[in-house]
Amino acid sequence: MPFVAPPPAPPGRSGPSPYWRQTLRLSRGLLGLWFLLTLAICLFGRALSFNFFGWPFGFWVSAQGALIVYCLIVWYYAWAMNRLDLAEGEHEDD
Repeated sequence: MPFVAPPPAPPGRSGPSPYWRQTLRLSRGLLGLWFLLTLAICLFGRALSFNFFGWPFGFWVSAQGALIVYCLIVWYYAWAMNRLDLAEGEHEDD
């Protein structure tokens, strides 16, 4: 997907549009969540030494739990962007 520059600001107003600010806020928040989850698994995975469904919890979180959360992050991004596009009137029919 090619890089999409923010739309120009209306005359007499500086900075990106509210739509672009909301898009950036959503992207930054979800990337931050992704980073913290990945970092937490790497740093604290071994410290979580109790069993969960017969497996060490650190192994289960890195093998299954993180993948579930990553899929939820992608789903939430698509859902939130669809709502934002509908509010702005920029929805594409799929």
